[in-house]
Amino acid sequence: MQGHSWGGYQIAYLVTKTNIFKCAEAGAPVSNMTSAYGGIRWRTGLSRMFQYEHSQSRIGGTLWNNKARYIENSPLFFVDKIETPLLILHNDEDGAVPWYQGIEFFVAMRRLKKPVWLLNYNGEKHGLQQRQNKTDFAIRLYQFFDYYLKDTPAPKWMSEGIPATEKGVNTGLEFE
Repeated sequence: MQGHSWGGYQIAYLVTKTNIFKCAEAGAPVSNMTSAYGGIRWRTGLSRMFQYEHSQSRIGGTLWNNKARYIENSPLFFVDKIETPLLILHNDEDGAVPWYQGIEFFVAMRRLKKPVWLLNYNGEKHGLQQRQNKTDFAIRLYQFFDYYLKDTPAPKWMSEGIPATEKGVNTGLEFE
């Protein structure tokens, strides 16, 4: 399964509640509603609180009078339950969902030795705009799903990773 933005959040949430999927991709997911609540939308400077209280998340109150609902709706607090391999896409100029949300989720999963990969396209916003990045992501997404769904070999970016110092130089798209 795959989703982006609100769909990315739903993917992140679902993999903490069920193991029925062989693998999943979550694009720009909110993973921690407690930390995202106090943030702003980088592009507009608007507080993100409205989104959690009354808009998209519909928690129905503030963090202080509904702590349990913010926590129970935050995938980060249930990373220990995840068994589904997850690919996360989160870009560093995302003005809608701060990319630290993807980082928090990724780091927590890595800490617990869960199968997870994080893709970040520098200079990209909430969705990919640059053609070369769209192509690169499409290739990586297919390789990820093919590995888990068709038993194809793992590409190097999945099996070995790509050091940050080699980003843009070494794609790791080749197979072992």
